[in-house]
Amino acid sequence: MIVSPVDNKKRKILVVDDDETSRSLVSKALEYEGYQVRQAESGLVALKVIEDWTPHLILLDVNMPGLNGLETLAKLRVKDEYVSVMFVSANSKTEDVIRGLDAGADDYVCKPFEVLELLSRVRSQLRIKDLHDSLKKANDRLKELVDIDDLTGLFNMRSLYKRLDFELDRARRYNRSVCVIMMDLDHFKRVNDQHDHLFGSYVIGDVGRMIRENIRKVDFAARYGGDEFLVVLTEIALEGAVTFANRLRGKIEESTFKNEFYEMDLTASLGLAITNPNHVDVDARSLVRYADRALYNAKEKGRNRVEVFDFGTVK
Repeated sequence: MIVSPVDNKKRKILVVDDDETSRSLVSKALEYEGYQVRQAESGLVALKVIEDWTPHLILLDVNMPGLNGLETLAKLRVKDEYVSVMFVSANSKTEDVIRGLDAGADDYVCKPFEVLELLSRVRSQLRIKDLHDSLKKANDRLKELVDIDDLTGLFNMRSLYKRLDFELDRARRYNRSVCVIMMDLDHFKRVNDQHDHLFGSYVIGDVGRMIRENIRKVDFAARYGGDEFLVVLTEIALEGAVTFANRLRGKIEESTFKNEFYEMDLTASLGLAITNPNHVDVDARSLVRYADRALYNAKEKGRNRVEVFDFGTVK
């Protein structure tokens, strides 16, 4: 397939070589094909360039003063975002090529080279990069489908515990708090008994939407099961957590759940447990269990209320 310069305008290529003549020659050939091109005279400069300008492909010399090509490639390969790398080097012995490819390069071109062959290899690597990106998107989507509850758009509990343990570790490092809120819809059984299960699913989905719309980007939530939900608030004090819980409770109380066949008013009970730097031994499952105890207290005290777990009761 022939790719026109117009199609190449979105492609970004970084040319890294300490030899200005070689760097300029390669750059001009790439620019003639329509690519966006930037140059770097060393590995260190290249690493700085890609912090703000993420290239699709890097053409990298091996022999450079300071950070050489192999060392530069090693630093690139520990980054989250994968970038294709081609070595373009005067080191043309078989062992040099093998060393470069084994270090993680996607291709190796020996100097002197034919410009047309170099451009062909560039096109090939860009096609491979497209396939890599498509595969990553597909894998991310599959992971999302596994982690997300279809009805509410919230996490499921399988994925939530891992995230919560991560937040607890981070909170311990930085002396911050993590709050877990358990929420249960009051007398939800009558929704299915008096209407039907489809309406019950509609209500659960709508509550999931309310939760998504009211948490911050740093927070996350899950459907715990049935009509129970779990919300994790990070970097928050007790007062803020209680305010959030009461606001969510109020929104549910003030809402009329209505579809084309039925409508119903509902309330919710919430229990929360919040860590502080002294709670060094609290893991994700323990914190969820404490929030569940607070939820039980809220139901015992009449429902449609928020209760806070008292860590002084932990033995």
